[in-house]
Amino acid sequence: MRRGLPVLRPDWPAPANIHAVVTTRAGGVSLPPWDGLNLATHVGDDPAAVAENRRLLREGLKLPSEPLWLEQVHGAVVCDEPAPAEGRCADAGYSDQPGVVLAVLTADCLPVFLASIDGQEIAVAHAGWRGLEAGVLEATLDRFAAPAREIIAWLGPAIGPGAFEVGDEVRAVFVAHDPHAAAAFRPARPGHWLADLDLLARQRLAARGLASVHGGDLCTVSDPARFYSYRRDGVTGRMASLIWRAS
Repeated sequence: MRRGLPVLRPDWPAPANIHAVVTTRAGGVSLPPWDGLNLATHVGDDPAAVAENRRLLREGLKLPSEPLWLEQVHGAVVCDEPAPAEGRCADAGYSDQPGVVLAVLTADCLPVFLASIDGQEIAVAHAGWRGLEAGVLEATLDRFAAPAREIIAWLGPAIGPGAFEVGDEVRAVFVAHDPHAAAAFRPARPGHWLADLDLLARQRLAARGLASVHGGDLCTVSDPARFYSYRRDGVTGRMASLIWRAS
Protein backbone atom coordinates (compact mmCIF):
# COMPACT_ATOMS: atom_id res chain seq x y z
CA MET A 1 0.00 0.00 0.00
CA ARG A 2 1.09 3.61 -0.43
CA ARG A 3 3.57 5.05 2.03
CA GLY A 4 1.90 6.27 5.21
CA LEU A 5 -0.91 3.69 5.14
CA PRO A 6 0.72 0.47 6.34
CA VAL A 7 -1.32 -2.72 6.47
CA LEU A 8 -0.85 -6.19 7.92
CA ARG A 9 -0.88 -9.20 5.65
CA PRO A 10 -1.85 -12.59 7.03
CA ASP A 11 0.93 -15.12 7.38
CA TRP A 12 -0.97 -18.13 6.12
CA PRO A 13 -0.60 -20.62 3.25
CA ALA A 14 -3.28 -19.05 1.06
CA PRO A 15 -3.21 -19.57 -2.73
CA ALA A 16 -1.54 -16.81 -4.73
CA ASN A 17 -4.84 -15.50 -6.07
CA ILE A 18 -6.17 -14.75 -2.57
CA HIS A 19 -5.41 -11.26 -1.25
CA ALA A 20 -6.02 -10.30 2.37
CA VAL A 21 -5.05 -7.32 4.52
CA VAL A 22 -5.83 -5.74 7.87
CA THR A 23 -5.51 -1.97 8.05
CA THR A 24 -3.90 -0.19 10.99
CA ARG A 25 -4.76 3.23 12.36
CA ALA A 26 -1.64 4.78 10.80
CA GLY A 27 -2.20 7.26 7.98
CA GLY A 28 -5.55 8.64 6.95
CA VAL A 29 -7.08 12.02 7.70
CA SER A 30 -9.34 11.49 10.72
CA LEU A 31 -8.78 13.77 13.71
CA PRO A 32 -8.66 12.67 17.36
CA PRO A 33 -10.14 10.63 18.92
CA TRP A 34 -10.50 8.73 15.62
CA ASP A 35 -7.07 9.88 14.49
CA GLY A 36 -5.69 7.98 11.58
CA LEU A 37 -7.30 5.67 9.08
CA ASN A 38 -10.74 5.24 10.60
CA LEU A 39 -12.91 3.37 8.11
CA ALA A 40 -16.19 3.26 10.04
CA THR A 41 -19.13 5.57 9.43
CA HIS A 42 -20.96 4.75 12.69
CA VAL A 43 -18.50 5.96 15.35
CA GLY A 44 -19.08 9.73 15.22
CA ASP A 45 -16.22 10.64 12.90
CA ASP A 46 -16.59 13.33 10.21
CA PRO A 47 -18.24 11.56 7.23
CA ALA A 48 -15.97 13.45 4.84
CA ALA A 49 -12.90 12.12 6.65
CA VAL A 50 -14.20 8.55 6.50
CA ALA A 51 -14.95 8.92 2.79
CA GLU A 52 -11.42 10.17 2.18
CA ASN A 53 -9.94 7.33 4.22
CA ARG A 54 -11.92 4.82 2.16
CA ARG A 55 -10.73 6.49 -1.03
CA LEU A 56 -7.12 6.23 0.17
CA LEU A 57 -7.73 2.57 0.95
CA ARG A 58 -9.21 1.79 -2.47
CA GLU A 59 -6.47 3.59 -4.35
CA GLY A 60 -3.61 2.42 -2.15
CA LEU A 61 -4.55 -1.24 -2.44
CA LYS A 62 -5.81 -0.96 -6.01
CA LEU A 63 -8.96 -2.78 -4.94
CA PRO A 64 -10.92 -4.37 -7.78
CA SER A 65 -14.23 -3.04 -6.38
CA GLU A 66 -15.71 -1.09 -3.50
CA PRO A 67 -15.54 -3.22 -0.36
CA LEU A 68 -18.75 -4.85 0.79
CA TRP A 69 -19.22 -2.71 3.89
CA LEU A 70 -21.60 -4.29 6.39
CA GLU A 71 -23.78 -3.01 9.19
CA GLN A 72 -22.46 -5.30 11.92
CA VAL A 73 -24.75 -6.34 14.76
CA HIS A 74 -22.74 -9.03 16.63
CA GLY A 75 -24.84 -11.79 15.14
CA ALA A 76 -24.37 -14.75 12.82
CA VAL A 77 -25.78 -13.52 9.49
CA VAL A 78 -23.50 -14.04 6.49
CA CYS A 79 -23.75 -11.82 3.42
CA ASP A 80 -22.96 -13.42 0.05
CA GLU A 81 -24.48 -10.89 -2.33
CA PRO A 82 -21.91 -9.79 -4.93
CA ALA A 83 -23.04 -6.17 -5.28
CA PRO A 84 -21.53 -4.01 -2.53
CA ALA A 85 -23.90 -1.73 -0.63
CA GLU A 86 -23.84 -0.02 2.75
CA GLY A 87 -26.43 -0.81 5.39
CA ARG A 88 -26.56 -4.56 4.91
CA CYS A 89 -26.92 -6.17 8.35
CA ALA A 90 -24.46 -9.04 8.64
CA ASP A 91 -21.33 -9.99 10.55
CA ALA A 92 -19.56 -11.99 7.87
CA GLY A 93 -19.13 -12.02 4.13
CA TYR A 94 -18.62 -14.92 1.74
CA SER A 95 -17.87 -15.05 -1.99
CA ASP A 96 -16.86 -17.51 -4.68
CA GLN A 97 -16.58 -14.80 -7.32
CA PRO A 98 -13.41 -12.93 -8.40
CA GLY A 99 -13.19 -9.20 -7.76
CA VAL A 100 -15.58 -9.09 -4.79
CA VAL A 101 -13.91 -7.38 -1.80
CA LEU A 102 -15.27 -8.62 1.52
CA ALA A 103 -14.76 -6.50 4.63
CA VAL A 104 -15.43 -6.39 8.36
CA LEU A 105 -14.63 -3.57 10.77
CA THR A 106 -13.13 -4.20 14.21
CA ALA A 107 -11.66 -2.46 17.25
CA ASP A 108 -11.23 -5.41 19.68
CA CYS A 109 -13.51 -8.04 18.13
CA LEU A 110 -11.72 -10.81 16.26
CA PRO A 111 -11.55 -10.76 12.45
CA VAL A 112 -11.38 -14.30 11.05
CA PHE A 113 -10.26 -14.86 7.46
CA LEU A 114 -11.23 -18.09 5.69
CA ALA A 115 -10.21 -19.43 2.27
CA SER A 116 -10.42 -22.70 0.40
CA ILE A 117 -7.06 -24.11 -0.61
CA ASP A 118 -8.15 -24.24 -4.26
CA GLY A 119 -8.45 -20.43 -4.24
CA GLN A 120 -12.13 -20.42 -5.23
CA GLU A 121 -13.88 -19.47 -1.99
CA ILE A 122 -13.21 -16.74 0.56
CA ALA A 123 -14.84 -15.30 3.66
CA VAL A 124 -14.20 -12.96 6.57
CA ALA A 125 -16.11 -12.85 9.86
CA HIS A 126 -16.49 -10.31 12.65
CA ALA A 127 -16.24 -12.45 15.78
CA GLY A 128 -16.62 -10.84 19.16
CA TRP A 129 -17.82 -13.00 22.01
CA ARG A 130 -21.47 -12.46 21.05
CA GLY A 131 -20.82 -13.44 17.45
CA LEU A 132 -18.81 -16.48 18.46
CA GLU A 133 -21.54 -17.58 20.84
CA ALA A 134 -24.19 -16.99 18.17
CA GLY A 135 -22.28 -19.21 15.73
CA VAL A 136 -20.95 -16.72 13.20
CA LEU A 137 -17.98 -18.95 12.34
CA GLU A 138 -20.14 -22.01 11.88
CA ALA A 139 -22.61 -20.05 9.74
CA THR A 140 -19.76 -18.77 7.57
CA LEU A 141 -18.26 -22.21 7.11
CA ASP A 142 -21.69 -23.51 6.08
CA ARG A 143 -21.46 -21.30 2.96
CA PHE A 144 -18.37 -23.15 1.70
CA ALA A 145 -18.65 -25.94 -0.82
CA ALA A 146 -15.13 -27.05 0.13
CA PRO A 147 -14.88 -29.52 3.02
CA ALA A 148 -13.37 -28.29 6.27
CA ARG A 149 -10.09 -30.11 5.64
CA GLU A 150 -9.63 -27.92 2.56
CA ILE A 151 -10.26 -24.59 4.31
CA ILE A 152 -7.62 -22.48 6.04
CA ALA A 153 -8.11 -19.69 8.58
CA TRP A 154 -6.19 -16.70 9.92
CA LEU A 155 -7.07 -14.87 13.13
CA GLY A 156 -6.40 -11.14 13.04
CA PRO A 157 -5.74 -8.53 15.74
CA ALA A 158 -8.20 -8.54 18.63
CA ILE A 159 -8.37 -7.87 22.35
CA GLY A 160 -5.85 -10.18 24.00
CA PRO A 161 -6.43 -12.69 26.81
CA GLY A 162 -4.78 -10.41 29.35
CA ALA A 163 -7.19 -7.55 28.68
CA PHE A 164 -10.60 -9.06 27.94
CA GLU A 165 -12.50 -9.23 31.23
CA VAL A 166 -16.00 -10.71 31.13
CA GLY A 167 -18.61 -11.77 33.67
CA ASP A 168 -19.77 -15.18 34.83
CA GLU A 169 -22.64 -15.12 32.34
CA VAL A 170 -20.29 -14.98 29.33
CA ARG A 171 -18.22 -17.91 30.53
CA ALA A 172 -21.39 -19.85 31.29
CA VAL A 173 -22.79 -19.65 27.76
CA PHE A 174 -19.57 -20.91 26.21
CA VAL A 175 -19.06 -23.74 28.70
CA ALA A 176 -22.69 -24.79 28.25
CA HIS A 177 -22.02 -25.11 24.52
CA ASP A 178 -18.70 -26.92 24.97
CA PRO A 179 -17.14 -27.84 28.34
CA HIS A 180 -13.67 -27.51 26.77
CA ALA A 181 -14.30 -23.76 26.50
CA ALA A 182 -13.46 -23.52 30.21
CA ALA A 183 -9.80 -23.55 29.17
CA ALA A 184 -10.30 -20.13 27.53
CA PHE A 185 -11.20 -18.41 30.83
CA ARG A 186 -8.91 -17.45 33.72
CA PRO A 187 -10.17 -16.03 37.03
CA ALA A 188 -9.75 -12.26 37.28
CA ARG A 189 -11.77 -11.17 40.34
CA PRO A 190 -14.94 -12.46 41.96
CA GLY A 191 -17.54 -13.01 39.24
CA HIS A 192 -15.18 -12.02 36.43
CA TRP A 193 -12.86 -13.84 34.05
CA LEU A 194 -10.18 -13.06 31.50
CA ALA A 195 -11.36 -14.54 28.21
CA ASP A 196 -9.21 -15.74 25.32
CA LEU A 197 -11.10 -14.90 22.10
CA ASP A 198 -8.44 -16.53 19.94
CA LEU A 199 -8.74 -19.84 21.77
CA LEU A 200 -12.54 -19.73 21.70
CA ALA A 201 -12.40 -19.20 17.92
CA ARG A 202 -9.86 -21.98 17.46
CA GLN A 203 -12.06 -24.35 19.43
CA ARG A 204 -15.08 -23.52 17.27
CA LEU A 205 -13.08 -23.98 14.07
CA ALA A 206 -11.53 -27.23 15.28
CA ALA A 207 -14.97 -28.57 16.17
CA ARG A 208 -15.93 -28.08 12.52
CA GLY A 209 -12.83 -29.93 11.33
CA LEU A 210 -10.43 -27.10 10.44
CA ALA A 211 -6.83 -28.11 11.07
CA SER A 212 -5.01 -25.20 9.40
CA VAL A 213 -5.57 -22.16 11.64
CA HIS A 214 -2.99 -19.38 11.79
CA GLY A 215 -2.42 -15.99 13.44
CA GLY A 216 -4.01 -14.97 16.70
CA ASP A 217 -1.16 -13.23 18.52
CA LEU A 218 -1.90 -9.50 17.98
CA CYS A 219 -3.55 -7.60 20.85
CA THR A 220 -5.43 -4.42 19.97
CA VAL A 221 -5.54 -3.09 23.53
CA SER A 222 -1.78 -3.23 24.13
CA ASP A 223 -0.74 -1.66 20.82
CA PRO A 224 -2.26 1.86 20.61
CA ALA A 225 0.22 2.97 17.94
CA ARG A 226 -1.18 0.47 15.44
CA PHE A 227 -4.65 -0.52 16.54
CA TYR A 228 -7.94 1.03 17.56
CA SER A 229 -9.42 -0.45 20.74
CA TYR A 230 -12.93 0.22 21.99
CA ARG A 231 -12.19 -1.39 25.36
CA ARG A 232 -9.14 0.85 25.82
CA ASP A 233 -10.43 4.16 24.43
CA GLY A 234 -14.23 4.14 24.21
CA VAL A 235 -14.74 6.62 21.37
CA THR A 236 -12.39 5.41 18.65
CA GLY A 237 -12.10 4.33 15.03
CA ARG A 238 -12.22 0.95 13.35
CA MET A 239 -9.73 -1.10 11.32
CA ALA A 240 -10.85 -3.02 8.25
CA SER A 241 -10.09 -6.64 7.45
CA LEU A 242 -10.42 -7.19 3.71
CA ILE A 243 -10.17 -10.25 1.49
CA TRP A 244 -10.68 -10.74 -2.23
CA ARG A 245 -9.66 -13.18 -4.93
CA ALA A 246 -8.34 -12.76 -8.41
CA SER A 247 -9.56 -14.99 -11.22
